[in-house]
Amino acid sequence: MKKTRILILGGGYGGLKTALTLQKHHIDAEITLVSKHDYHYQTTLLHKIAVGTLSEKKAKIYYRSIFKSVHFIKDEILEVFPKENKVQGKYSCYEYDFLVIALGFKPDDFGIKGVKEYAYKLNSLNSALALHHQIEEKFKNFDRTQDLNDLSFIVCGAGFTSIEFIAELAHSVKNFCLFYGIPRSKVKLSCIGRSSTILPVFSQDLSKKAEDKLIKLGVEFYTNSSVIECCKDGVVIQNGEKEEKIYGNTILWGAGVKGNDSVIYHNLETHKGRFRVNAQLRSQEYENIYVVGDCALYATKDVTFVPTAQLANQMGEYLGNLLAHKLQGKNYHDFKFINRGSVCSIGHLDGVGVVFGKKLSGEFSAFMKNTIENRWLFGIGGFKMVLKKGQFRFRSSD
Repeated sequence: MKKTRILILGGGYGGLKTALTLQKHHIDAEITLVSKHDYHYQTTLLHKIAVGTLSEKKAKIYYRSIFKSVHFIKDEILEVFPKENKVQGKYSCYEYDFLVIALGFKPDDFGIKGVKEYAYKLNSLNSALALHHQIEEKFKNFDRTQDLNDLSFIVCGAGFTSIEFIAELAHSVKNFCLFYGIPRSKVKLSCIGRSSTILPVFSQDLSKKAEDKLIKLGVEFYTNSSVIECCKDGVVIQNGEKEEKIYGNTILWGAGVKGNDSVIYHNLETHKGRFRVNAQLRSQEYENIYVVGDCALYATKDVTFVPTAQLANQMGEYLGNLLAHKLQGKNYHDFKFINRGSVCSIGHLDGVGVVFGKKLSGEFSAFMKNTIENRWLFGIGGFKMVLKKGQFRFRSSD
């Protein structure tokens, strides 16, 4: 008999976890994962790569090294044809019985002028490496250019990505200045947020703690401010009726994300690259299409969930179990997200967060952040993977 074909598009947290969970069940099915890269990378650590405190080599987890019964194909997805049960890639066409869409996120520039042209983003390993090169070049060449704007770094957004990046950079400025003979006073770090506090997902006291820590590290905040334009030499912001330009030659855009909308979906309705799914993460239009991670618009009657790595991971594990049960003719329960909390790192040895309802700050929160990362690695490749790729208190990140 012909095997059931399960096709997974994307190898991020959701897609990878779906594949590995199916692999553990040893089901009699043809499981294929398609990704445009040969490797997975932890998006939660891209800020470290961008600053240079985590190496590119350590960040990569190659699919073929962890897949045993899952077939991996390197390709870029262009179009999905749900009526024909097929997907068109750049190099080939793929047919399926069950399709899992897990194509991740893209930055959302909200149509703001200049963001696409002048701002760096942290949405891929390559984008993080490009930003790292920019930072190194600005410090390295300052003795020749003497342009203070080269030492002015602007972050647009005050969520996790933005804060973890600006914190990592703030901790690393001391070394950059030492290496290239630059007084610390010449470096300017700016962070722009629309809310009255940074990290609005946290309580006001935790947000204030994080802000105080960063101010001590030399970060200047512009709260209650909206970016209205990005320029080659800075950003224009608006606070009430007041407009102001912040000058700087390196801009990071971390003010919002959307689902991956670069793929053409025929006869499938999306909102900014995201699909509404039911309680079993199934598309509302087709019974054999499932969506996980940043492409899924998952909501209960009380709340619509913000896409996170934690949510994507749980979605992937759930869907792997659901599909395995379905192929065995068994029913499976509805998806339920268990929010175990989250931690925002403020450098390698500091942070703030909430874990199982408990507020954390300082070195213990950094320890918990590392524990979360290492726990995920353990689920991917056991202790060997943790020792090889893990984050530890008394060990350099690179």
